[in-house]
Amino acid sequence: MHNKIADTRKDFLHKLSTKVVRENQTIILEDLNVSGMIKNRKLSRVISQQGWREFRALCEAKSQKYSREFVVINPWEPTSQVCSECGYKWGKLDLKIRSVQCLNCGTEHDRDENAAKNINKVGIGHCHDSKRTRIDRKTTSVAS
Repeated sequence: MHNKIADTRKDFLHKLSTKVVRENQTIILEDLNVSGMIKNRKLSRVISQQGWREFRALCEAKSQKYSREFVVINPWEPTSQVCSECGYKWGKLDLKIRSVQCLNCGTEHDRDENAAKNINKVGIGHCHDSKRTRIDRKTTSVAS
């Protein structure tokens, strides 16, 4: 039974990585801190069984085979802490918060979709910049 599950997972990862690499010229992945994520007792088994490392290795190898660009961004890049529209940095959020509204531009974001947009921006070279996070924000007193 374990071998069947392992073979099914490998087959899925091979098919998915082939599809991703064939359909895209550039593949951008965030290098995750898996060892830190595994410390969460509730999620450790599920995280360990996903095969993220194997998926990354397959994508990297197939990217070379099909002459695609493969980019891995820093795991400490604040992709879920920055507005993908205006660049405003709101800081760390608890994992149970799945949607956030930017305090600067008012755009409402799904946490994962916002992070994906930021991963794409960082991967193609539009890195987060601390100057972008201060766009048109001036402190005013409550009395005025």
